[in-house]
Amino acid sequence: MERAGRVTVPSRIAGALVLGAAAFFLPVARPEHIVSEPNFKELIANVTAPVGREAILACIVKDLGVYKVAWLRVDTQTILTIAGHVITKNHRIDVKHSDHLIWYLHIREVRETDRGWYMCQINTDPMKSQRGYLDVVVPPDILDYPTSTDMVVREGSNVTLRCAVTGSPTPTITWRREDSHPIPLGNGVTSIEGPFFNITKVNRLHMGSYLCIASNGVPPSVSKRITLIVHFPPMIWVQNQLVGAREGQQMTLGCHSEAYPKSINYWTRDEGQIVPQGGKYEPSIFEDAYTVHMNLTIRSVGPSDFGAYKCVSKNSLGDTDGSIKLYEIPSSSGSRSTYGNGTKYKGKMGKNYGNNYVDGDPNVLKKIDLKLRGRKENGRDDDEDYDETSGADSRGRMSATSTLFSSLIFAILSQRRLFGDLQTQLLPA
Repeated sequence: MERAGRVTVPSRIAGALVLGAAAFFLPVARPEHIVSEPNFKELIANVTAPVGREAILACIVKDLGVYKVAWLRVDTQTILTIAGHVITKNHRIDVKHSDHLIWYLHIREVRETDRGWYMCQINTDPMKSQRGYLDVVVPPDILDYPTSTDMVVREGSNVTLRCAVTGSPTPTITWRREDSHPIPLGNGVTSIEGPFFNITKVNRLHMGSYLCIASNGVPPSVSKRITLIVHFPPMIWVQNQLVGAREGQQMTLGCHSEAYPKSINYWTRDEGQIVPQGGKYEPSIFEDAYTVHMNLTIRSVGPSDFGAYKCVSKNSLGDTDGSIKLYEIPSSSGSRSTYGNGTKYKGKMGKNYGNNYVDGDPNVLKKIDLKLRGRKENGRDDDEDYDETSGADSRGRMSATSTLFSSLIFAILSQRRLFGDLQTQLLPA
């Protein structure tokens, strides 16, 4: 392939050179000894080139002979090259040929302004020409000024994010969450198309970073991160508002809080005093974005620890609290009961009833008592005591036994009084 030369002349004669080139390119009549005129072997293929790269258009001519080939810019009617010479002052233009058959127009460092029609012309009479189109594609770019920046809004307001782009062909714009989670618009979508992204009544679930992605098939695609920050006052949820514990047990109270800006979180007691950190109390906080989980661990619950607790959350937009009541669960060994005389018993009653009620057989009442209790004299010790720990059924049977036992005593005493009266009447005076 032969490379054409570039014409370099002083500026004062540049105009004259252009006129001379025009005259040089006047149509030429076919000489008598030439049988056929030159012609184009193929159409000029359209070319697409990314901006900044090199574009090459090819013009294939057969039987050129003594004729000349020129390249022109159609829209401006500018002569670029004639034969092997570059006429234009554009230093990015060059011309090459291969044995006078294929004529190449080179455009280096292509710009958007180079987009358009180019003509390959042969100076026959009449002139022969054909055209090819150069399309210049531009990768997408995101404009900083019109495009939204990081935004801070109040919960419940309306938000519009904008992404302004350039490029050729016109880029498509896609919005996505940076964490790839679905966009919380109620329909489970993961992307939104278009230069504007509208959110009505924004809430805390919309908080996060969004990507504006521009692409048009010309690499590389570009993106910009826009962070949406939603401010809202604290809110607290308490899962268990009533918690029971035994003395000596370790107990953990918990609250769930949401707030942004980040909140100050602490625990208080009944009268508002702040629960100190250290000793038997161990407050702890676990944060994730705008959510906070507050725990209060009481290492060894004592009598003074029972009562009401509050988990408090405050930020610049407000404050709130949640209440938890810690109550005492009786110990499993607490089967002791207190009777009317103030004496504590362990479910036992006395065994000796004496013989003050009746004369005669002093064991009659014990025999009746044993029979009512369902015991056998030869099976268990007659002196074995009651045990209240046997449950509600045993206490019910004991109560019924005591009532029946009292009725029997009353009947025996009545019979004794009646027997004494009869004896007095029958005995002689």
